[in-house]
Amino acid sequence: MFDLDDLYQETILDHNRHPRNFGKLEGCDFSAEGRNPLCGDQLVIYVKVEDDVVEDIRFEGSGCAISKASASLMTESLKGKTRDEVADVFQRFRNLVMGVDVDTPSEELGKLVAFHGLSEFPVRVKCATLAWHTLQAALQNESEPVTTE
Repeated sequence: MFDLDDLYQETILDHNRHPRNFGKLEGCDFSAEGRNPLCGDQLVIYVKVEDDVVEDIRFEGSGCAISKASASLMTESLKGKTRDEVADVFQRFRNLVMGVDVDTPSEELGKLVAFHGLSEFPVRVKCATLAWHTLQAALQNESEPVTTE
């Protein structure tokens, strides 16, 4: 069983304190808004895509440490990936945080493995996946805000 000390590993704390790719992306091709009413997380994901490849991705907003760190790590891990690769990484990440198929080799997820113990805290899974669901909505050009409820 994991405890909160395991949950808030140094990687998560670092990405919360110093989020990467934070701020609006001018000239983006896609954007979407996401909200987690239970925790108060709110963010906007901005994506620039060229030839089906994520050329740039940024986010802005506020939220808990898990939400912010997840968005930061997501943006780092998805730059340069195709849409199909983005979908694959999202599925692997989702499985990881939900405690499904936890045998995914860590090299396939990189720093995202910092969220490995999240399945022990189901309410926090929504915090970690908000940015990812919002990214999916952006890439599908959906206009309605994403919500975890």
